[in-house]
Amino acid sequence: MKSFLASLALAAAVLAPRAPLAAYPDRPITMIVPFAAGGPTDVVARIVSEGMSHTLGQQIVVENVAGAGGTTGILRGAQSKPDGYTIMMGHMGTHGAAPAVYPELKYDPVKDFEPIGLASGTPIVIVARKDFPAKDLKEFIAYVKANSAKLNEAHAGVGSVSFTTCSLLNSLLGAKPTRVVYRGTGPALNDLVAGQVDYMCDQIVNLVPQIQAGTIKAYAVALPQRSPALPDVPTTKEAGLPEYQVSAWNAVFAPKGTPPDVVKKLSDSLLKALDDPNTSKRLLDLGGDLSNKEARTPAGLRKLVESEVARWNKVLKQTGQAK
Repeated sequence: MKSFLASLALAAAVLAPRAPLAAYPDRPITMIVPFAAGGPTDVVARIVSEGMSHTLGQQIVVENVAGAGGTTGILRGAQSKPDGYTIMMGHMGTHGAAPAVYPELKYDPVKDFEPIGLASGTPIVIVARKDFPAKDLKEFIAYVKANSAKLNEAHAGVGSVSFTTCSLLNSLLGAKPTRVVYRGTGPALNDLVAGQVDYMCDQIVNLVPQIQAGTIKAYAVALPQRSPALPDVPTTKEAGLPEYQVSAWNAVFAPKGTPPDVVKKLSDSLLKALDDPNTSKRLLDLGGDLSNKEARTPAGLRKLVESEVARWNKVLKQTGQAK
């Protein structure tokens, strides 16, 4: 009898209607930004996450986790539970250059993430303190070549965009300045404005307001064409350094193993954010490049990461910065 009653209880439990699983997302999402607040990756993350939040119906909360050229925050993201509630804003440094400069890197940019999509391309601008002696790029090149041992160049840590792009610049110029490391280009830019450091290479989205205000000097943008956000700043080709052509990017990633349906929801929300006129205008006004629509998809972003790892490994070996 007991066995019969137990069987009935089991059958009832199996047949009883189950409470539906909560639809994703049912609580706020954390987006890890691997640099200090105020830098270009942080700026892009806050603009994009605001747009994504509207579609997802839950707030995306930005958490700044700085250190080791962005790899500290990205590693934390990679090790997070793959449930869609922790995502991260990576970039060319963390998901392109890092393997070349960190031989013991504890994550693989290609294998340890679920790509969500490209957020924005970010052209690189060569900038200096407002009272730097050179009036144009040719004078800047000559001055840096003659005085590099006396100069301080700011960057956001080994492997960061500012580090890798200025490594390339210094290599082209044969310059060996003192390289001053910060926890992000936000703090680095503050010191550049204050005249505490001499020059840096940074993503355009971090620089437009300061350049327009005249608090720093902009010598050239490293693109084939001028940026609509800084129409008066020449390209490196126009200004006399055509071999310096480099741009960066920021993109959204989730930990490896995040369910496909969650990845799709995140990807769809990113696409809607970038298609929103208000979001796209904010990024474009800061100099962002939204032309690479292929890399906005998970598959397209994966291809971009694979190509960038190969590219920067080669570049940093040639410049002597690879470990």
